[in-house]
Formats: sequence, structure tokens, C-alpha cells
Amino acid sequence: MQFEVWAPQAGRVTLQCDGATRALERDPERPGWWCGQAEARDGSRYGFAVDDGPVRPDPRSRRQPDGPDGLSAVVDQGRYAWRAEWGGRPLPGGVLYELHVGTYTREGTLDAAAERLGHLARLGVTHVQLMPLCPFPGRHGWGYEGVSLWAVHEPYGGPEALKRFVDRAHELGLGVVLDVVHNHLGPSGNHLPAFGPYFTDTHHTPWGVAVNLDAPGSDEVRAYLVDSALAWLRDYRIDGLRLDAVHALVDTRACHFLEELSTAVDALAADLGRGLFLIAESDLNDPRIITPRAEGGLGVHAQWNDDFHHALHAALTGESQGYYADFSRAPLAALAKTLTRGYFHDGTYSSFRGRGHGRPLDRGRTAAHRLTGYSQTHDQVGNRAQGDRLASLVSPGLAACAATLTLTAPFTPMLFMGEEWAAGTPWQFFTDHTDPELAQAVRDGRRREFAAHGWKEEDVPDPQDPATRERSCLDWSEPEREPHARVLAWYRRLIALRGEQPDLTAPDLADTKVAYDGEARWLAFRRGDIRVAVNLGAEPAAIPLGTRPARVLAAWEPVQAPGADGVLRVPGESSVVLVQE
Repeated sequence: MQFEVWAPQAGRVTLQCDGATRALERDPERPGWWCGQAEARDGSRYGFAVDDGPVRPDPRSRRQPDGPDGLSAVVDQGRYAWRAEWGGRPLPGGVLYELHVGTYTREGTLDAAAERLGHLARLGVTHVQLMPLCPFPGRHGWGYEGVSLWAVHEPYGGPEALKRFVDRAHELGLGVVLDVVHNHLGPSGNHLPAFGPYFTDTHHTPWGVAVNLDAPGSDEVRAYLVDSALAWLRDYRIDGLRLDAVHALVDTRACHFLEELSTAVDALAADLGRGLFLIAESDLNDPRIITPRAEGGLGVHAQWNDDFHHALHAALTGESQGYYADFSRAPLAALAKTLTRGYFHDGTYSSFRGRGHGRPLDRGRTAAHRLTGYSQTHDQVGNRAQGDRLASLVSPGLAACAATLTLTAPFTPMLFMGEEWAAGTPWQFFTDHTDPELAQAVRDGRRREFAAHGWKEEDVPDPQDPATRERSCLDWSEPEREPHARVLAWYRRLIALRGEQPDLTAPDLADTKVAYDGEARWLAFRRGDIRVAVNLGAEPAAIPLGTRPARVLAAWEPVQAPGADGVLRVPGESSVVLVQE
């Protein structure tokens, strides 16, 4: 078997495989690469030593059976016999469902999560979006401190379990999206610096030195990240990737890393004959990220739209701290702007940043599905002091209004696991750092962060306490009983409407027309023949929809269709979807 590793500054590289050691040779065709042959099979343990240093795992390891600090293991990708015939599932018209493997079930494994995929198929979502799966020290964590960007966290089940999960999802007609983190690696178990200039102190991120995308040696670092992305899509039949915090990918080169990545993904899609896509998490409000490369953009296929979330959250809860400040001044106006123009900050002043922010979307050439809309995400729930979900902050009626707006807005909707039944369990920040000093630093940092906002230290859950993760696991008995069952039925009905009514998946962002009354707290919008009305106020609202006859498709509380006067009377804290005929 051929082994190879990039170690451009090394004078000597040796391979240890199944207890035998042999020296590698420089590759004459690829500067900085070392290669050699050795007997190996699926499961063989191996690692590399640079200049007679300790044996370390392969930077491109496909498996870390003993965690990030252990030896790598050979993975024969051809061993798994795929069951599902799968031609892919495109993003336009889709409904995403964000899922954390470690808390979706109490078992916290991919196999246990796969057993619950039938619930998602019945719910009607189209894609399961898995939070990061790369190995990290310990057993439980969010996954954003991962290392070994080609491998699957062993406590989740390793590479074979991921294939079984994807296979089962595809059998049920569900696409699979994987969250990948290219902007930093975890501080613990990260062996890349021993091999080469994977990081640079030229730039800095909130997590320390930046990944080397533009300094000397960056060609190979970029290839490392691109090849890792392609491996997930090719070897595991993943349908799309969610790219974490792309605003932290500091890159001054003429061809931005995101453009290079999107080019490679589109080429792989053409080779495989199935659609693949990238979704960026970005707070830049820069439409160039989701503009096709042929039109001068970076070619990423979609992005998270936090502005929609912030406007919706401010309208529902009245919260005004931090980045909610700009949205809370006139929340329904902010919500109306995001529904019609995508971004709220499109060159406007951001008080949170103390400067102007963003630039306008060209609604004539930006399809609505390129923005992802949501009322909750792992960030927006888990980064609250106690991980409280929206359903614990507002009434059931207002939570239903959030669902209505999310699932009928022009964007690609995304749900956060458990949201669909108003889960009573929180989703808190938890870690399992094996380094005591790092564990204490994370614990202290979390407490300091929220103490600045008035929280008592004892009220902030200890991330290292196993009980914090346990509290965050979904309770699968809830969907079968009230009030959760009613909420679940509402989500199912709204998602079904997206399949029944083409106007709800129409790509024209400019076609959405909005009316609202900030004082009475109602908002209504039109998409083709569909009319959506939400009353966020406690009192009934009279909402003018026009005199064209309309039929009620779904209502949280019973309502009558508008009469001859065209006025829809909506109970307090309720929402309605209608079709005009």
C-alpha cells in the first residue's frame, strides 16, 4: 500500500505501520511530499515521525480509533456495500434539519440517530444537516474544536457508521449535509504544525492563529482543505457541506479559497452526475459569496441569513441586547425588510459593530433559495447562558408564528432538532476536554462571558459537567404527548404546504410583498397566490388582504376566510396561511 505525507521542512520522515518502521523517500514530482510502500490492510495502525520525533497521526487520516492523539488506521473505502440508489437531492425547494449526533439520542451515536430518521421523513424535511463529525478529545462536545479533518469521531461510530447513516437517509429520500470547519482546528490533539505550515501568525481569528490560506506553503494547505471536502462528498456520498464561519477564512490571494472550493465541488458534481452544494455561514452580508463565479462571485450555493433570525427573534421576544439592538427598534419593519431584500444590514449602520455593514443583494439575479432562514440554530440556542430554546421564551402561539414565518418565507428553511415539537429540553454548551487546564479555561471563560451580562456564576451550566450534555439530549417521549404533538402536527402541515403550493418555493425574492402594523403587531405577506398573516399581539387583529376570494390552507387557531371586505380576523398570537383563488 502507498503511504504519503506532506512535510516540506523535514530532513527525514519515517512510517510506522503495524509495529514496523521504514524510511520514506522524497517524491521527485511533488516538492515537500514523502512517500513509500508498506504492507497494510483495513484497520492497520500507522503514523509518521518527522526528523526522528514522536510518531504522530496522519494529517489525512481517515480514522482515529484511539482519538486524535492515537495512531491512524487504514480505511478501505470500498468495503462498504451501499444499498441505496441515489441520484442526489438539490437544495432549491429543500427544508434543512440541523442535527447534533451526540444529543439527538441519549446513545449519542450515528447508528442511534439513523434509527430516528423515519421521524424526519414523516416530518417532511428534505435534508439532514449534521453538525461537525471530525475527531476531538473526549467523547462529548459540539464538534467545532475538531482535528483530523478527514476522519469521523470514533465515539459516534467512526467511518462505517457514517456510511450506514447516509445510506439509511438516502433510502428514506433524505439528503445529508455535513458541517465542516476550515477556519480553525481545536487546540488539543492538533498535530498539523509538526508536519508543515498549516497555520500562519500573519492573520488571527477569534480562536488564535489563522489557517494558512495565503502565506508560503498555502498551496498545499488549501489542497488539504479542498481534498477533505471532496472526500466527504465522494467517499461518504454526502450531498452538501455547511461551511463554518467563512468570514474567519482570511485570504488575500487573488483567487479566494471559497472560489477554489466551489470550483472543485462543481467539478466533482459533474463527474459524479449528482448535484452537490455548499452553504456558507457568513456574517459579512456580502452577496459576492453566493453570486455564481461566472458573474464575478465566489460561487457558494447558499448562505445562512442571520438577519432574518435576528429580526424574527427580536419581534417575538422583545430582546434588544447585543446584535439584536438594531432589529429591536422596529422589529416588524426589520422583518419586512429581510423578507423582501434578504439582508437587513445592506450598507446600513450597525450599532453592534459601530460601523456600516453589508451591501445590497441584487434581487433580480439572486434566487431566494440561496439564503437559509431559521428561527433557531445550534448557535442561537446553545450560546445563550442556559441554552434555552425559543419555546421556553414565548407562548405556544408565538412559537407557531415563528414556524409559520420560517416555513413560508422566500428562503430555504432550516429547523434545529427538537424545534418541530417545541422540545422542553434545553441545548446547552458542553465540552469534554481531557486537558485539565483547557477544561478550566473554558469553564472560567464561559462564566466570565455571562457574568458581564448579569448572570450569577452558579446559574451558568458547567460545560465539563456530564449533566450539561445529558440535559441537552432530546426527550423522544415528548412528540407523542401534548402540547408537543400539536406543534409537531403544525410543522408537518406547513412543510407539506411547501410541496403542495409552488408559490412557496418560487425563486423570485422580489415577488414577496409585505404589509405590517408595528403598533398592532401584525404582519402579512404575499408570494404569488399565497397569503401569510401572523398576529404577534395578544389581541385579535383585523388584517386587510384585499377583496379577491381566499381559502384557508392552515391556521394555528380556527379562523374564517376573509369576507367581502377582504379583512382577515386573526386571533392573538396566531398565524394563517391562505391561497387566493
